[in-house]
Order: sequence, then structure tokens, then C-alpha cells
Amino acid sequence: MTKLFFTLLLVLGIGVTACAQKKKIELEEIWGAEFRTEGLAALRSLQNGEEYTVLNYDSALRKSSVDKYSYTSLEQTGTVVSSDDIPGVNYFASYEFSDNERRMLIATDVENIYRHSARAIYYFYDRDSGSAFRISADKVREPKLSPDGTKIAYVKENNIYLLDLKSEETLKITHDGRINSIINGVADWVYEEEFSFTRAFFWNSDSSKIAFLRFDETEVPEFSMDIYGSSLYPFPYKFKYPKAGEKNAEVSLHIYDLQQGKPYEIALEDAYYIPRIKWMSNPDLLGVQTLNRHQNQLKLQMVNSHENTVGTLLIETDDAYVDVNDELTFLQDDSFIWSSERDGYKHLYHYNNQGKLLKQLTQGAWEVTSYYGYDPNLKRVYYQSTENGSINRDIYGVKISGKSKKRLSSRVGTNHAEFSADYSSYINTFSNADTPYQYSLHRTSDGELLKEIKSNKELTEKLKGYQLSKKEFSTIDVNGFELNMWMMKPVDFDPAKKYPLLLYQYSGPGSQQVANRWLSSNDYWHQLLASEGYVVACVDGRGTGYKGRDFKKITYLNLVKYETEDQIAAAKKLSDLSYIDEERTGIWGWSYGGHMATNCLLKGNNTFEMAIAVAPVTSWRFYDTIYTERFMRTPQENPDGYDDNSPFNYPELLKGKYLLVHGSGDDNVHVQNSMRMIEALIQANKPFEWAIYPDKNHGIYGGNTRLHLYNKMTDFVKNNL
Repeated sequence: MTKLFFTLLLVLGIGVTACAQKKKIELEEIWGAEFRTEGLAALRSLQNGEEYTVLNYDSALRKSSVDKYSYTSLEQTGTVVSSDDIPGVNYFASYEFSDNERRMLIATDVENIYRHSARAIYYFYDRDSGSAFRISADKVREPKLSPDGTKIAYVKENNIYLLDLKSEETLKITHDGRINSIINGVADWVYEEEFSFTRAFFWNSDSSKIAFLRFDETEVPEFSMDIYGSSLYPFPYKFKYPKAGEKNAEVSLHIYDLQQGKPYEIALEDAYYIPRIKWMSNPDLLGVQTLNRHQNQLKLQMVNSHENTVGTLLIETDDAYVDVNDELTFLQDDSFIWSSERDGYKHLYHYNNQGKLLKQLTQGAWEVTSYYGYDPNLKRVYYQSTENGSINRDIYGVKISGKSKKRLSSRVGTNHAEFSADYSSYINTFSNADTPYQYSLHRTSDGELLKEIKSNKELTEKLKGYQLSKKEFSTIDVNGFELNMWMMKPVDFDPAKKYPLLLYQYSGPGSQQVANRWLSSNDYWHQLLASEGYVVACVDGRGTGYKGRDFKKITYLNLVKYETEDQIAAAKKLSDLSYIDEERTGIWGWSYGGHMATNCLLKGNNTFEMAIAVAPVTSWRFYDTIYTERFMRTPQENPDGYDDNSPFNYPELLKGKYLLVHGSGDDNVHVQNSMRMIEALIQANKPFEWAIYPDKNHGIYGGNTRLHLYNKMTDFVKNNL
């Protein structure tokens, strides 16, 4: 017995010593990019199917280049264009080829507008002649080469311009664009944020026509936020922002015929929103998706631009809402691939060119998460799915007949594919909770590994010197549902001890935080907290994604209600574990997750002792129309749904420690949300802590901002949990 006890002490001593020899992660390392992973920047597959291009930057030489690589050898085979080829330019922000890949558009000196939009200086580069020139004296938005490579369309000051590369003449094809009034060819704020696109004009296949959206936002209420900067007087930044229940921009579809030389409007049915337009293979036919305001009826309409007629190809309806995505693909015969949740899970369908269903291509109690494309030679469709568990992603191919499905990826975790132009091979990006991103080349026919590209071995070796806790995946039974969960325990975890618990979550509709993929910056922070003796856990509650339509849409009309109930119940259940100190339970989140953290601290005031809310929504009345009404309808129709879970309506429930953080320049979740929460807490005479980051947007970053924020949050956790 004595010998066994001595041996146990020796083993424990060795373990403790080994742990002590390893470093703890520090915030300066997280936000100083010490743990940055290698990647493949701006990869494009060339049409020959044998090569791909990558945008590279040599920091020592201060030189950018678009370089070619062989799929077979992975060796560099040449340089397409270098910053040496364009006088006065040393940094490429992005690049784009014409359809025949002989001409290019190259961006530099990018100036952000909102979270996803920007204006920049663009250069045209001719690979045959080696000539290059700036396409406009001003910064422009979203330039696009015509398919035949002879013209460039772009947007400047809310109007569309057309540059003829042969004559070098520029034509202004719309004339009514005005800031905060009329927008042609690019999306307004709410479309950009919620329908996820900025360019709103598109060339047809033979370069004869441009379809574009026009936004009349004259009647949209204007939002103003002060910009403090470094000048003597702050100034108001004003932009159109439709809050739930308010007026949206009036959106209309137009086509510019280059031969006729003038645009004309297309009359559409039920087109309150026009979230997608896409030309078909036939250059006269345009596919247009339209939505009603409730977003529970989506129509795919077909515009015949030659005959100026409109027909309906299909209609999707749902008792809650219909998601908009980018899976729509028109094949050579204008039959099309479409995705739908109609059978309870998101799957792919094949329709003919008249909208008749030919075949459901995928089916089962799992979801298609990405659509990669269609190989016309082998008649195979390629996609990513959750068939091997909702926290994992795998790559598959299936015949257009729905037969001969084959799994191409083999490793358990998250797999993503970039296919060569001829679909003969693909680059797989793989990671899981234990493995940084690995890039490898595979044969498409059977998924066989052909060659490793990048493995992030240096990062892997570097991290061996740090105290890292394993992310343990499991499920937890809460409110009648098996919810996905991960947990990090201290490296020197002792089940006989009691540890404080910090829950992290986002919880928004269709989201996922419990996923078998490599670490985010927040995960590194969680590792830091685990090294300081905290148990960190994350639970994806009802309303999150990839577990079917019903699980996701159960929160319809009652955002945050069921999600809050699930986090409170999960915290209670975890507090029953022998190693959790039930008197020290905290929760934190950002944006939607900040709303959740606030609600949990108030409504779960006998469960949570602490919460951190970063950039939180505090009332859905303050958020935009498209996102909010998709899940809640309007405040006029559903006032209780908006107010019953708005935390500034019950500030008296606050008992625990609360930190509230916001950026004053947040154009997405306005600082108004936090100011209303602050005022409610003041009037309820409740103590709390808060921080406002001047002029910072929803991401709250820039310079030392993130480091400062996470220092503040770390101190708050240590002092209050």
C-alpha cells in the first residue's frame, strides 16, 4: 500500500511538474497574432484544370503577386502578375479574372464602408500585352469584367458606369443615384448585412445586358451616430437603417441593354424583397428570387428579357420563414439545382428548366451545409454535409440521378473543398478541435490523398509548449432535447476539487458554436481561463443550426425565450456535477450572445452570478427589418414577442455582477441598445460595470482595442467568478 501511494505521488508529481514547465497563454500572444494559422489566400482554380492561383505578399520586399501552382506537384509554375507590373502599386488586396483568364481586375488601397462593403482603387491588367491602367480616377465599388473581357461595369456615387476597354470611353448608365436616397447596382445597408451581398448588378452570358437592382431608400428612417475621431468637434454619421416595423427601401429590378443604350424596369410579382438575381445559361433568361415581407414565401421567377415577360418556376413556403442561400445553380440546359428544407432538413433538388421537380438528390436526417458545384462530364454534384454528425463536416459526390453517393473526405472533423475547374481534383481544408488547418490535394474520383500542401506544423509544435486543455464534446439533456456541448477543464483538473463555471454561447437562429473545428481567438481566451482554474463550456440550445428545420425554427416569434431557458437549465445541470462550484457560475457572449448573457443573468438570477455582454441587442425593436422580422414578424404584429424578453424591461431582476461593453460606432447593433440598458439599470439603482469603445464598430477592434477589451473581461472574470 505504501509503495502504491508513493508511486501515485511520483506520477502526480511528474504530471504537475510537466504542466508547470509549460507556458500559460497570454492575451498579448492571442492578439499579437502569435497563434496565427497558415492559409491559402485568394485561391482560384484555372480553367485548364491543372493549375490554381494564389495571392501572395512578400513583406520583406513589400511586393504582391498572383502566382500559379500545379495541382499535381504543388510547385509554383509561374507568376500571372506582380506589383512590379503595375507602377506605383505594391500591395494587391484582391484580384479577379475575365472569363477567358487573359484580363484581370486588381484592387488596392481599400476603404471600408460597412462591415462587408468597400471602395478601392482598381487597375485593369492585360496579360497578353502586359499593359495596366487605373479604371477610374476615383475609388469605385464592385467592378466586374464582362464575360467577353471587353468592358468593365462599376459603381461610383450610387450610379453604374460602363468602361469600354477598346475605346477607353466611360459611359454613365444610371443618373439618379444620390447618397441616402437612390442606390443603383450595390446593396443598401440592410441587404448587405442580412442578404449577404454588396454587388447588385450582373452581366448576362454574352455580355449584351446587365441586370441590376435599384434601391429607393428615400422614405427609410435615417440613423445617426456621432464620430469622435481626433478633431475638435465630433460629427454625425448618417445612414439609412430600417428598424423592425419601419419602412424598407423600395427595390426594383432593371435591365440595361447595351445595344439599346438605356435601362428598363421589369415588373415582378410579390417582390417586397429581391434577395438574389442570377442569369441563366440562355443570355435572355434571368432567374430572380423574391420574398414577401414576412419572408415565409419565396418565389423563383424567370424573366425573359427578350420578350419582357415574367413567369414563376417554383414557390417555397414555410410556416415560419424561408432561408435565402446561394445554392441555386443553372446547368447548361437551364435545369437547376436548388436547396430546400421542405422534408425537414436542408437538401439538394434537381428541377427542369420549367420548374418541374426531377429528383431529390440528397435525403436523410442530416443537412447539406455547402454546395460546391456540378461536373457536367461525370454528371455529379459535389457538396458538404453533416451526415457524420452535426458537429462535423464531410465532402460528398452524388450523381445527378441521386445515385452512387460517395464520401470523399475521410478524417473526422471539418472538411471543406476547393475543386479544380474540371473537377478532377480538389484541395481539402481540414481541421478539428485538436488539429490546426491542414491543406491537402485529393483525387475527386475516390478522395485519395495525392499530396500534402500545408499542415501548420510550426504552430502545432509551438502549442506543445503551452498549457492546453482538450475540448471535450458531448451532449446534455435539457428541456427534453439532446443539446450539443463542449467543455474545457483545467490541465491539472482534479475531480475532487470545485471549479467555477463560465458558459460561452451565441445562440442565434441557425448558428453553431459547438463544432469540431480548430480554435478561434475566443477559444484561446478560454484556454487562458482554463489554465487559471476555470471550467469553460458551450451549449448550442434550441434555435441553433444543423439539426433540422423544426429544431432551428422552434424559436419563431419568441427570440431569446427558449434559448435563455436552455442556458439556465444547462447551467443548473452542470452545477450538479461534483467538480462544479454552483455558487460561481458565469456566462458571456457577443451580439446575439450578449443579449443572451444579459437575459440569463436577469431571468436566471438564482443560477448565474456573473455575465459579460459585448455589443448586445437589448430590444429587437432596435434591430433591422430583414433579420428581426424573419424570426419575429413586426413589432406591430407581435409586441409581446419583442418586449417580454427585452432585458431593459426588467432591470430589477439583476443580482449578479454585470459587465456591459459596446462600440460607439457600431452601425449594426447600435450603441443605443446598451444606452437603454444602462439607463434602465441606473433607474433601478443596480450596480454594474460598463465600457464604451469610441468609434469602434460591431467587431470592436483596431490597434490595441481587442487586447484592452480582453484584459478588461479577464479581470472581470477573475474578480467576480
